[in-house]
Amino acid sequence: MLHTEIPSPSVNGFHLGPLFIHAYAIAYIVGIALAVLLGRRRWAATGGDPALVEEMAIWGVPAGLIGGRIYFDVTTPAAIPHVWYGVLAMWDGGMGIWGGVALAVPVCIWRLRRHGASVPLMMDALAPCILMAQGIGRIGNYFNQELFGKPTTLPWGLEIAPQYRPPGYAQYTTFQPSFLYELIWDFAFALLLIQLERTGRLRPGGLFPLYVAGYSAYRIFEETIRIDYSQHILGLRLNFYIATALTLAGLAWFAINQWRPRRDQDADPTEPSADRGVLDAQEPGKAHGDR
Repeated sequence: MLHTEIPSPSVNGFHLGPLFIHAYAIAYIVGIALAVLLGRRRWAATGGDPALVEEMAIWGVPAGLIGGRIYFDVTTPAAIPHVWYGVLAMWDGGMGIWGGVALAVPVCIWRLRRHGASVPLMMDALAPCILMAQGIGRIGNYFNQELFGKPTTLPWGLEIAPQYRPPGYAQYTTFQPSFLYELIWDFAFALLLIQLERTGRLRPGGLFPLYVAGYSAYRIFEETIRIDYSQHILGLRLNFYIATALTLAGLAWFAINQWRPRRDQDADPTEPSADRGVLDAQEPGKAHGDR
């Protein structure tokens, strides 16, 4: 078998004068920028003001970073760097997407309510954008040589330097590139969500629950191959149980949204962009996001 192992980067950033710029941070910035650009386009397609997406980023990104780091610190305390600022050292990796979403969503809902905008339509507009941002963020994990999977002899095994291998795995050189698996899944699933939206068969507010369910379903698989430190319950990683619960919750949320009794309006009539999105979604072959 021809082996074409994926080499890991020898550095995880570069110096810019006295500052050290982490590749992890660059990946997050690029991912956020892409999410905002795509989100502006998708939100404008519903008749909304594109500038509102930028406001969502201004409020939601810091909340997401804080929530993501809190989730990491709470669920994997042994992985916190042993320095005084360790609980804050997100530039060395250590972010929990579920914690980020859990804090960013209510903050963004608060801002949307203040503007009288449709929460379901905005969540639908941003769902594929968030997925793409997450995928690009995994490139930062690649540069940090973290979040890889079990040892493997597959041709696309990821080479990991000895200092980054977990205890008990020093004798192995190549591992499952779980960062790459998730990157591919995130982009593929984002495109699938957009295509589903274009069918016009989803009711407003249906895309975001599918994002929750689909991403979490992938994480069920990922949690079975990852070997980095994690709290375990009955021999399984803590995030395995969280991913399973969120998959079921996302599917239930989607089902309730799609099959609840129809009303004259699916959204608050005081929210003008929601009214327009409902009408668009009811037109055959026309989605309320991209067209």
